Amino acid sequence: MPFATDQERTLTNLLVSVMNAREQEGARISRILHDEVGQVLSAIGLQLDLLRMDIMENKEEGARRIAEIQKVLETAVNQVRELSYELNPSIVERTGLPFALDRLVGRYRKTFDGNIRLLFDSSVRVPVGPATALYKIAEQAVDNAVQHSGGKQVEILVKPAKQGVALEIRDNGKGFSPEKDAGGVGMHLMKHHASQAGIQFSVASVPEKGTIVRAIFRAADTKK
Repeated sequence: MPFATDQERTLTNLLVSVMNAREQEGARISRILHDEVGQVLSAIGLQLDLLRMDIMENKEEGARRIAEIQKVLETAVNQVRELSYELNPSIVERTGLPFALDRLVGRYRKTFDGNIRLLFDSSVRVPVGPATALYKIAEQAVDNAVQHSGGKQVEILVKPAKQGVALEIRDNGKGFSPEKDAGGVGMHLMKHHASQAGIQFSVASVPEKGTIVRAIFRAADTKK
């Protein structure tokens, strides 16, 4: 990959500052959802459960309605947990890379009208720092593929590489020419995340034949 110009570095630093601010705000909202809203909803559900048992023998209809309310509350609690996971940038640290990528795929399946899948080799082990960087790269690459490639097939592959781990995000979209097109915001951020974690980053793309984003983490690279 060509060396970044001063203008590109300035742009990247600005983008990273914005992303960091967004992540911090997301983490704060995530804590509120999980610690405050979630606890309140759970407490209401518990109280309704106690009430239902108290009136079960005398007011069957009331018990039925309370049971319905409990179902609504259970749904709300699950939704809060989902939002908490999505908003919190430390999802990899808390749940591991396989689970975090699985949730990423699940999120895009709700809106993407094509096919998106994850293939994760169970033998892969990655330290938290590089794993977080790989997740952020995957997040940007998948978003680019879904939003801009025009393809109907997106694959995330995580597999062993020589002395390390390889992440690949493939799509069958319209592609582009990396030599002529430096890419947008997502590309700059992926390069930054890779650089900060000592990850080898590359993009292979051919117009009308799709794109492959590749990130390789080698443990030996961090010991130099």
